[in-house]
Amino acid sequence: MSEKKIMSFFARSSKNQRTFRPKKSGPSGSKGMQLRRHIDNTLGQGDLREAVRLPIGEDLNEWLAVNTVDFFNNVNMLYGTLMEFCTPATCPIMSAGPKYEYRWADGVKVKKPIEVSAPKYVEYLMDWIEAQLDDETIFPQHFGAPFPANFRDVVKTILKRLFRVYAHIYHSHFQMIVKLKEEAHLNTCFKHLTLFTLEFGLIESAELAPLRELIETIRGGQ
Repeated sequence: MSEKKIMSFFARSSKNQRTFRPKKSGPSGSKGMQLRRHIDNTLGQGDLREAVRLPIGEDLNEWLAVNTVDFFNNVNMLYGTLMEFCTPATCPIMSAGPKYEYRWADGVKVKKPIEVSAPKYVEYLMDWIEAQLDDETIFPQHFGAPFPANFRDVVKTILKRLFRVYAHIYHSHFQMIVKLKEEAHLNTCFKHLTLFTLEFGLIESAELAPLRELIETIRGGQ
């Protein structure tokens, strides 16, 4: 689905929701552009398995950072097209089918997990991720700047929660995705995230359970 079409959906549904937000850019500088170009080139060739591999000679944390920004943008754009269909009335609980419910906590403002609707969960999540991405002590904006010692753990938490949005979309909104003719884009974005997290061991196996069959299909395609 084109970005122009996605933005048209956003224009119709943004009056009452804050979830959709401007596209984030990765770390600046020539190295940032180089890694971004590498991702675009490999994705453009349709080789997702090659696209997720750490380029030879590159720093793992920088690779994790650039891709995390991409995954945030992908979910942001995809969910932006569903905001008028994913509401507190249609999705009063953030879930991925009847067996899996997700509660929100950020460990700072909300320390004890609380039950919220799906759109409220995604709103909290995107606000929280934006705060991480905008914090230069966590996501340095210039290549060569040091990453925090817990950077991998931060990335794992971000990707785990972005996975939950995919799980909700697949279980609750896939028919609408098909109606909007977005299924190919959704499947490609999810496959990219899945292969990346499998490559670097970033999401625990138990978290993947809601989409286990789909993930096994992706894994088997490797």
